[in-house]
Amino acid sequence: MRACALVLACLLALLAAAAPAAADDALRPEVDALGEGSLRDTARAVGELAATGDPAAVPVLEALRAGDLYVRREDGRVFAGERDGRDIRLYDVFTGEDLGTVGRREALPIRVNNNLRSTIDAALGQLRLVADDAAARERAARAIFQSRDPAALPALETALAAEENAEVRDAMELARAAIVAFEGADEAARIAAVERIAARGDREALSLLSSLARAAPPAVVEAATVGIVAIERRLAFWGTVQDVIFGLSLGSVLLLAAIGLAITFGVMGVINMAHGEMVMLGAYTTFVVQEIIRTTAPWLFDWSLLIALPLAFLVAGAVGVAIERGVIRFLYGRPLETLLATWGVSLILQQAVRTIFGPTNRQVGTPDWMTGAVEIGALSLAMNRVVIIVFALAVFAALIVVLRRSRFGLEMRAVTQNRAMASSMGIRTDRVDALTFGLGSGIAGIAGVALSQVDNVSPNLGQAYIVDSFMVVVFGGVGSLWGTLTGAMTLGVANKLMEPWTGAVLAKIAVLVFIILFIQKRPRGLFALKGRAAEV
Repeated sequence: MRACALVLACLLALLAAAAPAAADDALRPEVDALGEGSLRDTARAVGELAATGDPAAVPVLEALRAGDLYVRREDGRVFAGERDGRDIRLYDVFTGEDLGTVGRREALPIRVNNNLRSTIDAALGQLRLVADDAAARERAARAIFQSRDPAALPALETALAAEENAEVRDAMELARAAIVAFEGADEAARIAAVERIAARGDREALSLLSSLARAAPPAVVEAATVGIVAIERRLAFWGTVQDVIFGLSLGSVLLLAAIGLAITFGVMGVINMAHGEMVMLGAYTTFVVQEIIRTTAPWLFDWSLLIALPLAFLVAGAVGVAIERGVIRFLYGRPLETLLATWGVSLILQQAVRTIFGPTNRQVGTPDWMTGAVEIGALSLAMNRVVIIVFALAVFAALIVVLRRSRFGLEMRAVTQNRAMASSMGIRTDRVDALTFGLGSGIAGIAGVALSQVDNVSPNLGQAYIVDSFMVVVFGGVGSLWGTLTGAMTLGVANKLMEPWTGAVLAKIAVLVFIILFIQKRPRGLFALKGRAAEV
């Protein structure tokens, strides 16, 4: 038994050693032909090498494309090579075995230009159709779809007959349809291929059919025209859906920036021009947290935003309470003076951040779980935008629970509706004011954590959102959280729907004009608060 096992092991070793040699013997004539003649001859040799369908030819063509193939002068054989000082070190193209060095004049590089690279790419696409990796086969089919090389059709047909993976098979069918639509001899087959391409329904298919419609038989042109119209309608629909989703994303950003302002403005009647700087402090808190994590515990980076959230809330909330206790409590009932005072505070905070962190933008990294995209139909949505939409709605829901289910929320709503009556019932309105200002500022701080993922972290970060935040609050109704949610989403969607027609600047102007006209008819906004002290 031991003798049999030993003999079997020896046979397997011999077979393993013989496999590269067999590939070498089978493909050697085609490989050596790469070094013969002109660029046109090399291109023809590339086609012959691809026609073998042997996966062992893939590394040879990859080396040729990279300019790493050399032909030895003495016998015309082709090797992989790399420069070693003034000499060239040669390697076997199949096994990678080191064959030593030769002088520069003993081995010449095989020239490659852009046209030859395109030919090599098409050949690699054919050879990768039979790769073991399904993803590699799918990439190869997509490359053929883009190149539409008729020479790839036989290899594509063979691979298609043996393919079992549904996604790869679909990609191969599309690649076959792209070739047949342009090069097919049968008009019915060309029309069927056009219909198959039109069913894909994306911009690549639209571009393909548009180029086909310029030079094809009338029946094929008619089918291509019908496909173009169908794709344009589909793209227009998905374009509108994309604008709406982008509008919701913008609305979520506005909601995060404005929801804290809605609380302080509604309860205290304070026009807080430093609210944007609370957002800025939250973003810089995120930056500091990530810098500490990078230097002390890099493995925690994916958790950096979750760590920064409570810290940003505490930092911005503490600064908010300090502003209320130190400045605003002396100016209640004088809205113009609170506006000027908080504007001054905003300038102080901006300059303080410039002094500490510098005037330039700071980089805040994105965790792995917020990278990539979410595919929905023909849409590709950035994951960070999707997370911000969900996060904004979660913050809104948490705030509703706090206001509806906690004693502090009850006291705050009482002060909002009738400050004098609330005070007479024993509620400490000054304490409610301080905590409310801290709550609104803290929410602005966690808004800064989210905005650090979609905007530049700089001392001017808050200024970009303060005006839009006031517009959202006024439009939705002062002190109304539901009004803030509706106003933010409405203005965000309206802005994005108008941008393709008017441009970003005119869209903002149009939204501003709309709000001005709206408050003429409804001065208290969409959701006006009611109470004993409220106007009826």
